Amino acid sequence: MMKELKDYNIPFVGLKTGLNRFDYVIKEELFDFFGYEEFNETALNVVLDFDKGPSMFVLNFKFSGSVNINCDVSNEKFDLDTEGELKLIVKFGEEFNDENPEILVLPHGEYEINVAQYIYEMIVLAQPSKRIHPGIEDGTLNSDVTKKLEELQPKGNFEEEETVDPRWDQLKKFINK
Repeated sequence: MMKELKDYNIPFVGLKTGLNRFDYVIKEELFDFFGYEEFNETALNVVLDFDKGPSMFVLNFKFSGSVNINCDVSNEKFDLDTEGELKLIVKFGEEFNDENPEILVLPHGEYEINVAQYIYEMIVLAQPSKRIHPGIEDGTLNSDVTKKLEELQPKGNFEEEETVDPRWDQLKKFINK
């Protein structure tokens, strides 16, 4: 694994059997490494409970904090509170296999695991698909973009103007029969 991600290496050979806890403070560098440019800044904490058994491991990741992102509507930057969790089971087998998102198979003889990608994916996948500034939702954001959006908003009451095409009335007669 790359030198930038060595802080995410866990040498499990030296760990005691049972529960081991690891804490991570996640900075923008992790997302930069994977080429993810959606976050302007991050203030995230990850807690990893690493439960080491004799033949397998259970990794429980939990994160919370905030990410500074751009609004999808106004492009204004804002802090979005975020949290999530991920459970990963690590087993040993003949060869490396990560096809199942919940089970990782490491080859016999491995002595460490790098958890950077799992932390990265957990955080990115926990983000909403549409990110809207809270000021847009409650109407308190006062920016050039919101002023322009208000200016371009259609005027009038469309419900009153909407007329039903008379051809639909004729077709409805067939449904009722």
